[in-house]
Amino acid sequence: MTPSSPLPTTALSDVVVLFAGDSGDGMQLTGSQFTLATAHARNDLATLPDFPAEIRAPAGTLYGVSGFQLHFGSSAILTPGDEVDLLVAMNPAALKVNLPRVKAGGAVLVNTNAFTDRDLGLAGYEANPLEDGTLDGYERHDVELTRLTREALADSGLSNQEVDRAKNMFALGLSLWLYTRPVEPAREWIRQKLASQPKIRDANLRAIDKGYHYGDVSERIVARYEV
Repeated sequence: MTPSSPLPTTALSDVVVLFAGDSGDGMQLTGSQFTLATAHARNDLATLPDFPAEIRAPAGTLYGVSGFQLHFGSSAILTPGDEVDLLVAMNPAALKVNLPRVKAGGAVLVNTNAFTDRDLGLAGYEANPLEDGTLDGYERHDVELTRLTREALADSGLSNQEVDRAKNMFALGLSLWLYTRPVEPAREWIRQKLASQPKIRDANLRAIDKGYHYGDVSERIVARYEV
């Protein structure tokens, strides 16, 4: 399936991207691979890993949020950035902790499958921020990352837990597409790093490819960006 017409590409001088989720969601890995792609694109960059406030904090809580921030641009980049252009939030806690860092009119990509009553409660939300106007004024990308990853890897032979670990690769692929970053550096890293685990290697490769192509076929995403 291909889009009916190419999406417009908006040129930007610099961008700040923040990946955030539970410590088990692989945000440091996701951020480091986005950084690798950005280096291959020959942009200057600065990074800021953000580790959980508490070691082994319960999943879904504010204290267990892990993040990775990257500032990249076409000229010299001296800091990891103050205001975030794109927040990728894997769960409600990641959204609550980091939304104040997103600039007015900035973009928020959320894993809508994680916004269950239980996870909303763990994050301290009394109402669903996807429904109560919390995200009004932001460019929203509501993506069922968990469901889409499970569908993509339905025949992988992996357990649900193993499949769900690959949703960060789906998010990475989509984020690379949004900012016209090359996907091959991350694919090559996966091939080398997981060479001894062919099932997991192939699942991660498929997840990142599905995420990248999701941008082309999704009717909810109306623009791409290039630095």
